[in-house]
Parts: sequence; C-alpha cells; structure tokens
Amino acid sequence: MPPTSRTVRIGSAHGLHARPAKLFAQAAKDAGIPVTIAKDAGSPVNAASILGVIALGVEQGDYVTLTADGEGAEPTLDRLAELLTTDHDAEA
Repeated sequence: MPPTSRTVRIGSAHGLHARPAKLFAQAAKDAGIPVTIAKDAGSPVNAASILGVIALGVEQGDYVTLTADGEGAEPTLDRLAELLTTDHDAEA
C-alpha cells in the first residue's frame, strides 16, 4: 500500500513554534507509525521530532504536506491535520 499524504494550511497565528510544534510532534510520535512533514517542496522531516518540525520554519498560512505509512494512516493524518489547522495561539 502506498503512503498516504495530505496537504494542510497552518492555522496557528505564530506558525509551528514551540508549543504547537510540541503538540504536533507528540501526536505524531503517539501515532505509532512513521509520519513525515514537509514545507512546500522541501525535504520531509520526521514529524515526531520537535526540533525537526521547528527547523522547518513554518508560519501561519504556509502549506505543509504530511505523509504517513502503515496501518491507520488515514485517521492519523486526520488527527494531525486537525492539530495543524487549529490556531493554538488563540487559546493562550
């Protein structure tokens, strides 16, 4: 089965800085399957790596592509996409 991909637009007002990146990376790690995130046409990084996610320099309105491989890829991408499209800065 080929990997499943989804492209989403970042919702957090300040992009994927420490708090949203931590929430996202933890959720990716908890998924138990390999997940990558890439900004635009850039190289994908391990979505479970908070440093890798922050290093992408993702800002609000940027598009990222998530790719997951394995059992449960669809629901995993659904959860991760929801995290990315939510403005976590609005809650602070």
